[in-house]
Amino acid sequence: MAYEALREWPVHCPYCDAPFTLLLDVSAGGHVTWEDCAVCCQPIQLRVDVDAEGELETVTLATDDDVL
Repeated sequence: MAYEALREWPVHCPYCDAPFTLLLDVSAGGHVTWEDCAVCCQPIQLRVDVDAEGELETVTLATDDDVL
């Protein structure tokens, strides 16, 4: 994974609303993954959308009960 493929993205936890920054790998294109909140340890679903040029478009966060 090249450093150029990593993007920082500021977000808020959907459970406790704590702010934190995600470090996302956009080299694989769009994908769905999980990340635990650093504050409340709840599992957060992430949908990462990447455009055709490899640029990060959007990041959608959801609780583990939501369907992305």
